[in-house]
Amino acid sequence: MTGNEACAEAALSAGMRFFAGYPITPSSEIAEILAQRLPREGGVFIQMEDELASMAAIIGASLTGTKSMTATSGPGFSLMQENIGYACMTEVPCVVVNVQRGGPSTGLPTLPSQGDVMQARWGTHGDHPAITVAPATVRETFDWTIQAFNFSEQYRVPVIVLLDEIVAHVNEKIVFPKPEEIEIVDRQRTNVPPEKFVPYEVTDSAIPLFADFGSGYRYHVTGLSHDETGFPTNDPKKIDALYRRLNDKIEQNRERIIRYKTVMLDDAQMCVVAYGSSARSAHRAVRQARAMGIKAGMLQLQVLWPFPDDVLSALAQNVETFIVPEMNLGQVAHEVACATRRKPTQINRIDGGLITPEEIVEQIRSVSV
Repeated sequence: MTGNEACAEAALSAGMRFFAGYPITPSSEIAEILAQRLPREGGVFIQMEDELASMAAIIGASLTGTKSMTATSGPGFSLMQENIGYACMTEVPCVVVNVQRGGPSTGLPTLPSQGDVMQARWGTHGDHPAITVAPATVRETFDWTIQAFNFSEQYRVPVIVLLDEIVAHVNEKIVFPKPEEIEIVDRQRTNVPPEKFVPYEVTDSAIPLFADFGSGYRYHVTGLSHDETGFPTNDPKKIDALYRRLNDKIEQNRERIIRYKTVMLDDAQMCVVAYGSSARSAHRAVRQARAMGIKAGMLQLQVLWPFPDDVLSALAQNVETFIVPEMNLGQVAHEVACATRRKPTQINRIDGGLITPEEIVEQIRSVSV
């Protein structure tokens, strides 16, 4: 199956029962599949009038306790940013799938890109928590879509699944895990009666307990700075505490969230740092370089945000050269430079073409001379 098909299957396996979206290439298959499948699973599919409304709808559905998702591409992702910020501020779990294509504006509707990396972290205004996962294969798309729901439910944040057109449309054999092998995480709900419920009361984990709208609980939800009751406040101490807690619930759990794969890094003198479809080419390129006697290895970033600064900093103690292939002008390369305190060799394509193993091998050979 394709990555888009695996994403839809994974969402259903994770317990997603509400999807609102607007068709946009190259993510449309996700909506098409769920339009058929969700009603059979007792869920609801709504085609909204635009992406801004789609994001609003999944927030509303999630407030009732329903796992919800939307899927889009670059132009639609831009329209969603205001409501993504609202979900961050109000701590509403939801998943946003962004299948990247060339931009800016309508750009290259049918061709791949990895140009939304920074937007996935900083697209909405203000300091806010962010988790973004970046699968490279069809099976990884299945696994990481489920993990995106788990992260979202556990930390009460919107989570971005950052695919690209290649991963979304490539056809691969996939062996599904058995249902009992799939870990499913649900949000922690309050057990106090409605009259005693405080919606944003701080817990030991910095994550408030949830109460489903429509189950007898009524509370205030606002994008304004608010206190524990959910009502707006201008108290500097309460505002400071709110913003720090929103960010700390991710920053304090970086080690639990950050995931990556390593390939032949034990004795590597150079490291290719890659993600998404570019990691597919990087994996082959590293194997080819090893066959030539070049000590190359790879770090595949499966979680882009939070960024694994400590991992790269530690690698820099032994690795001489870093190479970053990506279909943009250096968005992750910038983060690698900050983490390692050295300028990586960049391989960049923004013409709608994929980065091939041969291009990476050529760079590996050039820096190994």
